[in-house]
Amino acid sequence: MVSIFCACQTEQKPLVPVQKKEVKFKLGVASYSLRKFDLDTTLEFTKQLGADYIAFKSFHLKLDASDNEIAEAVKKTKEAGLDLYAGGVIYMRTKAEVDQAFDYAQKAGMDIIVGVPDHELLPYVESKVKEYDIKLAIHNHGPGDKLYPSAESAYDLIKEMDPRMGLCIDIGHTKRIGRNPSEDVQNYFERVFDIHIKDVTKAAPDGSTCEIGRGVINFNQFLNDLVELGYDGVLALEFEKDGDSPFIGMAESMGYVKGILSTIE
Repeated sequence: MVSIFCACQTEQKPLVPVQKKEVKFKLGVASYSLRKFDLDTTLEFTKQLGADYIAFKSFHLKLDASDNEIAEAVKKTKEAGLDLYAGGVIYMRTKAEVDQAFDYAQKAGMDIIVGVPDHELLPYVESKVKEYDIKLAIHNHGPGDKLYPSAESAYDLIKEMDPRMGLCIDIGHTKRIGRNPSEDVQNYFERVFDIHIKDVTKAAPDGSTCEIGRGVINFNQFLNDLVELGYDGVLALEFEKDGDSPFIGMAESMGYVKGILSTIE
């Protein structure tokens, strides 16, 4: 018996590298998270988190700070390798407070004021946006907020105004009021200038801030949706829990977000 062995070679196709989706947005910190700590500690820890952007609450740069105080804070921020892109949340109940907010933001070189102006002041705020060329991002505060409980409530008031009148969507408060954060970002996308990220314990008024990944917000879906939308602003971690010792919770939250981003293809 003659046995015949045939060694057949199959042609191997070259591997084509998978093109990863582009993540255009940046990671930052809303300094309210570190409200019990001084400016130096706040800057140092923000950098340790691997964030490059920071928004100052008045705990770290007073609204009535002198020119020298503002210049010193800006210098420290730059030396820490951080971009002071915004200030807030800043409440505006009078024209004088609007004037103060825009003068403050201009002197500090901020691009955005994360603000909560009274409704009747919106036309005056719009005039300041035009004068200073600084964006306003209205912050929603969820259930119980009579001014701006949702992104929609703010959008409906500004949609016919200057395109620099926009939104800072707080996804925790959005979830607590029973709305979908991804849908709100998509629906009002052209006016979304900033996003505050946090997780919450439940989608209800009594839901509270918790470490990202431990709550009810689907961050895997949300971050993928932002990538698909091409959002190129800042995701600012606003960690309201554990005011006296927020470091571990903030690190866990930022690590969770970075972990998801590392898997996006």
